[in-house]
Amino acid sequence: MTLGWAQDSSKPSVSAADLSGVHDFDFLLGEWRVHHHVKRASNSDQWLQFDGTCSAHGLMAGSANVEDHVFDKPSGIGRAVGLRAYDPKTASWAIWWIDGRIPHGPLDPPMKGRFDKGIGTFYLDSTLDGKAVRTRFIWSLITPQSARWEQAYSYDAGKSWDTNWIMEFRRVGQPAP
Repeated sequence: MTLGWAQDSSKPSVSAADLSGVHDFDFLLGEWRVHHHVKRASNSDQWLQFDGTCSAHGLMAGSANVEDHVFDKPSGIGRAVGLRAYDPKTASWAIWWIDGRIPHGPLDPPMKGRFDKGIGTFYLDSTLDGKAVRTRFIWSLITPQSARWEQAYSYDAGKSWDTNWIMEFRRVGQPAP
C-alpha cells in the first residue's frame, strides 16, 4: 500500500525526553467489543457493517502497546494486529498495522501523531493504487467504557477527507448503546 511517508510536523521535536503522552493509550488496555463500519469503495455511500473483538495489552513499561483484532465479517473471520510505540524525543506515537490477510507482507511506514485535548490524530503520506494519498486516524469520544476510531483518506493533501472505516469500541461487560 505505501511507498513513502512524511512525519507529522505539527509539534517540533523536544530536546529533553517528554513522557507526558506515554499513557495516552492506557484507555484502550483490556477487552473490547467493536462494531465496524467500512465503506465499500471510495465515492460510495454503501457501508459494510460487522462486529469484532479487540484485546489490548501494554508493553515496554507503558511506552508501547499491542492490540489483537478479530473481525466477524460476512465473508468469514479475519485478524489484524495494531502495534504502537511512544517516542519521548518527539512526544509522539507511531502506529503499525499487520493485516492477517497478508501476514508476511512488508510493514507499512507508521502513522505518526499525538493526543491533544483528548483527541488523538495520526497521519501518513503514502500511495494507494498508484495515487498519492494522505491517511488520517482519529481517536475520539474516549470514556472508560467506550471509544471511537476512524480512518479517512485525502487525495488533495488534506483539503478534503473521505472517511472509510469507523470502529466503535465498547468495553466487554458494557451494554451496547
